[in-house]
Amino acid sequence: EVESDILRRVRTLLRELDGHHPACQRDRGMLRWTLHKKIDQNPSNSSILVRILVKELERAERGDYRHYIIPLLHTLMYTLIKAPCISDELCTRVYDFCKKLLTLPKPFCTIGLDYAVRLKMERTAPGMLYQRMVISEQSLKSDPYPYQEKIFIFADPELLSEAICNALVTDTEASRVSQSPRACMCYVIIHAMQAALGEGCDLSGLRMSLQDMPMSEVEHWFQQVVAAVECTGSEASVDRRQHTERLEKIYCAILGSLPPGDAPLGGLQGTPLPNPNISFHLWTEDDQLWKELVLFIRTLSQSCEPDHLSQDLDNFEIQDIISDCECCEQTRFSVLSTDSGIERDLPPAAEEPFTPCSTDMEQSRLQRKGGIKKKPSPLESMALLQTSCNGPGARPVAKAQKRTSIPPKPAAPLQRLHTARVVLLGDDRVLGRLAQAYHSLRKRETRRVFLTPRLNLQFYYIPVVTGQPSAQTAVNHAATSHEELCEVAGYLGRADPWYESNINTLCHMIPKLAAMPSSPSKHLVTDLFITDVIAYYVRMGAQPVCFQVYAVKVFFNDPAQEPAEDVFLTELCGQVQESISHKELNLTKKKTTLEGPGIDLTVMYRKVVVSDRAKEVSMSLRSTGLVMKAIPADDAEDMMCLNVNVTEIIRINNLSGRSFSAVANRLKTRNIKIRSTEQRPFTVCLDKDSRRTYRNVISMEVSPCLEPSYCLQKTRTMKFSLHEADVGLVKYMPKSLLLPINTFAGIIQ
Repeated sequence: EVESDILRRVRTLLRELDGHHPACQRDRGMLRWTLHKKIDQNPSNSSILVRILVKELERAERGDYRHYIIPLLHTLMYTLIKAPCISDELCTRVYDFCKKLLTLPKPFCTIGLDYAVRLKMERTAPGMLYQRMVISEQSLKSDPYPYQEKIFIFADPELLSEAICNALVTDTEASRVSQSPRACMCYVIIHAMQAALGEGCDLSGLRMSLQDMPMSEVEHWFQQVVAAVECTGSEASVDRRQHTERLEKIYCAILGSLPPGDAPLGGLQGTPLPNPNISFHLWTEDDQLWKELVLFIRTLSQSCEPDHLSQDLDNFEIQDIISDCECCEQTRFSVLSTDSGIERDLPPAAEEPFTPCSTDMEQSRLQRKGGIKKKPSPLESMALLQTSCNGPGARPVAKAQKRTSIPPKPAAPLQRLHTARVVLLGDDRVLGRLAQAYHSLRKRETRRVFLTPRLNLQFYYIPVVTGQPSAQTAVNHAATSHEELCEVAGYLGRADPWYESNINTLCHMIPKLAAMPSSPSKHLVTDLFITDVIAYYVRMGAQPVCFQVYAVKVFFNDPAQEPAEDVFLTELCGQVQESISHKELNLTKKKTTLEGPGIDLTVMYRKVVVSDRAKEVSMSLRSTGLVMKAIPADDAEDMMCLNVNVTEIIRINNLSGRSFSAVANRLKTRNIKIRSTEQRPFTVCLDKDSRRTYRNVISMEVSPCLEPSYCLQKTRTMKFSLHEADVGLVKYMPKSLLLPINTFAGIIQ
């Protein structure tokens, strides 16, 4: 009966992927969650679910139902991570299936390879995946596995109602109740013992022993378990039997009683998987994202990394502010010096009498402070920029030793030990702000590489649309419906059916849960569902979909006003601006009567052709407005080009007089320039956000936004090369700025 019930739930989940939604609409998007919750209530059924999922995966492969494979595989891996104990035979079967996926195209081969590597470690050291997830998510200090991560939820208070923000704050605070370091360490110890020893593990006795221990002893045994598991996973010669023997010794030492074989059999019991470390932020400042990331690095690095890095972190904000200034006045004091600054002019070491403190005195005397930093050479800049783009880790330049007899110590390369998972809540407007913040962050990193070699930055997006947007955020054009405000979510849902099933369904569910009256049942649902879905998304969604960020430069009708530069991600809307003065109003009415509504525009753009050759096109027309869409409405369209819809006014002369008709003129381009020939201004609105509206615009230029590090290196390369083509490191650097948003599968072709 249990097996048939689980099979029925899995088949219902697959029918939803085919578009057959459940009869009860409130169950839509909750099928995966209810399935995992049912297994959590009876963890001994984990093996049954894994066996059913493997059968369904093999059936999907034989029947060419490829859209089933990734959802089933994610469901299987999530079950396997939380399962108390899975047999080696079952793990081998899943491992063999993942290896079969390597023959399929992306993203199947990518996900298959990732899970095959994880399963290989899990087979040798059972419980490793659970252990690593808890250590990193809870930022537990561990030398064998020093990785740490945190989830940042950013919500725009202008786009979400106060009830939704309050509900999310309450949920994130409630999820931290079971996140004490002691409880998480005990979870790791108990899960590792049960995964290795199986049903012979006396869980009740183990829990009582850990409960009676002081914190120092719990931490000691936690480090012992982590070292044993990580050592087994890293040693190729160690098998599963040897790993079990290692943990058996630790288990007997903790329990201090009979061997595990003589313990009472109580069956498999589940170990809770703690909710990840989540912080909720109302996005009120433009540079708030950058500040939170720096604070995250500072807080964790001060206790885990060397002192020189902590000092670097302390001075980071001040140095970054200084680097932002084009001219920084520094006070210099003239001091008479006999030191030439050349190493060979220093006196030899033999001439100095040795004293116990001579080394300290020598270093103090040779230390120079207050000097002007030399501008980095092109080779040094190339190395830093290569680090910022490729991200393998920056290698800081070692401080020059003042004595030639002392060889310089090689500096260890920085590792990305920290992961920041940024979850955006809202519609396309909050993604427009994210594009702005990401562009600003990349510009900061170009000036001074700091976060990139230390931080792995991941973006996630959960669409949330309130029923009635506030008047301040109402967009003037027609893009007010839920579908048009969530174009990115719609595209991701079409590209990834598992994203559509689990994440897009939250668009209307979160506002409904937030509007529920306060009751014990409400807290039971919201605390479990919303937090669990966010945790599942950030844990299993590792395949990015990259969106092109576009740069726009607007020029105003006032020559004294400097042009403005900005970026957008989804849409640019231009409309004719209403006349202000009485004289302009009369001229506008007269011209409208003769030539029709709108203004005369000159459009110059680079046409997108199949051969990818540059074809410049210029045209003049009369228009009432235009819309540039960066998100394709159809899967077959190219995501790396703009779809421009210009409303052109056509004059028609007939016997009854003169009339005008509006015609949609559609263009495909990546670069476009638009100018008002009659000097009448128009307005420009970016990403459907009325707060990002430019008025009195006379012309604008739109092009793909370039990666700031590419622009800097290109400029420096041009000084040493007469060729305009990319040479040297520039050829291998990313040219366009792409915003990656993680989903479960990426784009399934």
